[in-house]
Amino acid sequence: MKKLMYFAVALAAMAFTACGGNKGAKTTEETTDSLKSFEQEQVEASIKMHIDSLAASLGELKQLPIVQDGENGIKLTDAEKQVKPDYLLNPSVAENATTLAEKYRMLSALSVDKRIAALYEMPTEDYDKAITKLAADINDPSFKEMEDASTIYETTQSLYNAMGENGRINYFWQLVATSLVEQLYIVSQNTEKFISAFDDDAASNITFRIVLLTDAVARLAEYDPEIAPVAKAIEPLVVLNAISVDQLKAQLAEAKEEITAARNNLVK
Repeated sequence: MKKLMYFAVALAAMAFTACGGNKGAKTTEETTDSLKSFEQEQVEASIKMHIDSLAASLGELKQLPIVQDGENGIKLTDAEKQVKPDYLLNPSVAENATTLAEKYRMLSALSVDKRIAALYEMPTEDYDKAITKLAADINDPSFKEMEDASTIYETTQSLYNAMGENGRINYFWQLVATSLVEQLYIVSQNTEKFISAFDDDAASNITFRIVLLTDAVARLAEYDPEIAPVAKAIEPLVVLNAISVDQLKAQLAEAKEEITAARNNLVK
């Protein structure tokens, strides 16, 4: 059953409580139920339209420099590659993910960390194994839209559409939220280097991503208990409202503890 059915279930329960189980005339009940059904459909349609709009806006944004290849991506010198990061997730933590939501989030985080490990020319075989197993456990046919599950941070409009068709639409936002938080966490651990690839547009891009995410997740959290922890985890990130590289650098330093806490709450 698609996640958006939570809307109909929640509203139907509220309507029943309001009626107190009143057994009025059958014709009145039928009319009331018909009206409720129509209202539920309108609410569902309105919320889905809004969520679809947020996803479309997100899909138009460029990936952050930390995961981009080519000229717009991060470049390390040979000397910098010698100092390996100690803040990446060990691929073995994938075993800690038990629920479906946790597996989606872990898959997203490890796909980002594999990208950074490769950047430092670290071994990535264990990341590949963990990512492959998580993808198999999740068994989401929507991933056929991706060339490789280890690039799941590329949360595109086509992936969103596919996850909607396959009844996994809420998990799309789990992927996006975790990917962004993991990237913010990594940037905050080596700001001097990673911020060098950002321009003012990329800095303000982060702000816009957070706005889109918090809006979508907050709406879905009212009906989907699995996404409620995500909403709570990313809520403190609204303090990041940079429109320039200098602002982003300062805000990342001030919000470092909040970013770390968000990361720990999403991938334990």
